[in-house]
Amino acid sequence: MSLVEYKTSTRTISHLPNDPYLAYRTLSNTANTGEYTTETATGEIIKRTISARGEKVSYKLVTFTIDDPDNPKNWSKAYKWWITMVIAVMCFIVALCSSVITPGIKGVQEEFGVSREVALLSVTLFVVGFGIGPMAFAPMSEILGRRIIYVTTLGVSVLFIIPCALAKNIQTLLVCRALCGIAMSAPMTLVGGSLADLWKNEERGVPMAVFSAAPFIGPAIGPLIGGYLDMSNGWRWLYWIQLILAGTIYLVLTFTVSETYAPKILTDRAKKLRKETGDQMHVTEDEIDRRPFKETLTLFVARPFQLLFGELIVLLLSLYMSVLYGLLYMFFVAYPIVYEEGKHWRPGVTGLMFLPIAVGVLASAACAPLVNKHYLKIHAKFNGNPPPEMRLIPMMYSLLPDPHRPGSMLGGFQSGFGFIFLYNSCNNYLVDTYQSQAASALAAKTFLRSMWGASTVLFTSQMYHKMGYQWASTVPGFTGLACGAIRFAFTFMAQGSG
Repeated sequence: MSLVEYKTSTRTISHLPNDPYLAYRTLSNTANTGEYTTETATGEIIKRTISARGEKVSYKLVTFTIDDPDNPKNWSKAYKWWITMVIAVMCFIVALCSSVITPGIKGVQEEFGVSREVALLSVTLFVVGFGIGPMAFAPMSEILGRRIIYVTTLGVSVLFIIPCALAKNIQTLLVCRALCGIAMSAPMTLVGGSLADLWKNEERGVPMAVFSAAPFIGPAIGPLIGGYLDMSNGWRWLYWIQLILAGTIYLVLTFTVSETYAPKILTDRAKKLRKETGDQMHVTEDEIDRRPFKETLTLFVARPFQLLFGELIVLLLSLYMSVLYGLLYMFFVAYPIVYEEGKHWRPGVTGLMFLPIAVGVLASAACAPLVNKHYLKIHAKFNGNPPPEMRLIPMMYSLLPDPHRPGSMLGGFQSGFGFIFLYNSCNNYLVDTYQSQAASALAAKTFLRSMWGASTVLFTSQMYHKMGYQWASTVPGFTGLACGAIRFAFTFMAQGSG
């Protein structure tokens, strides 16, 4: 969205015109998001419009002043990195909570007298929550701000971990796990926006790489911690450790992290100015030019599904990311079958086999600055307007490692290494392609990915027992290989049309 010229001294804060984290979905098409990306000497922009009664009205849109200390992009790098690390650790803990219980599934089966599939629902329902929660928390954060959603949802999830640990029957455990999953989806949903709030475009590459690694390292470390804890203390301690970790990061978040969402900060400033000056013309676009509720609801709920089933690009990439996410959660069931049943290893030792996945993720994240440097060269080559398909180059290279060998430590490293390249490339490609609708495209991908990841947990055991280890591992291998053609097809089609 282009910014208008103002007579007052201004400075545009670095922001991509197609940044999905601007308030496209809550503001009307006539609203000017430049209010949130421009610093002015006077702290206001005059907006002249016609009222419903046909009268000319001049609003004073509240902006950040030049070098405004309340602007999150002007905060010290130390504090910005602190917030980045807090929310990254929060995402790590949330992801860990999804997998740390897998070594204790057998204990749940024996204590409650249920089948393995029913016990595994404690994983499935949690991951399903990752797909459902964002439909509510994304719009709420763009209306109420980031911080209140973080604090409220994480607080709710902490409370519902307690009945999981104390559950007297399987019904209590499953219901509370589902509620925990929905509540804990908020950090995964909002963290991209929080980083965009804090960092300028040219600074955002490394912080985004840190965040991208957290959701994949968490599930990889979870079974390692859970394996030894289950052996020594039983399955209930797999929930107490979640309470300890989630409770700790909740306190750190509550007392050290400030609001970062510019529309929320400026709306609070406008309210304060109206109260102090008595001038009711001090407003923000969020207050005077918001979309009707029904239209907003459609954009947040219906638009992701419209893109998912109406846009081939969104559908194919969502399917690809679903296959990868499903593979990650297949590991949690496949590893115990291969190593505990097949090789008679203890759960703690089996958990060690997840370490190569985490190492692969970290190695891939470490390559992010190099990938970003390469893209900047391409960006300059195309005079600042490269085709979106240039974002898919890292996806092509990450096809080279074979990520589908659940029976080998080397396969785990290759899987972890490929996850980040694929994940980041997909997100960047969707953002560049769909621009103002990118947030809805990302929501569609997240929904489908979560649903499939949750489903794989329920059939992996049967697949490995009936097909055997080799063939059961080969099926996702060929599926991933077939999906690999998607990235090449997009690039070749773009080159052909160009």
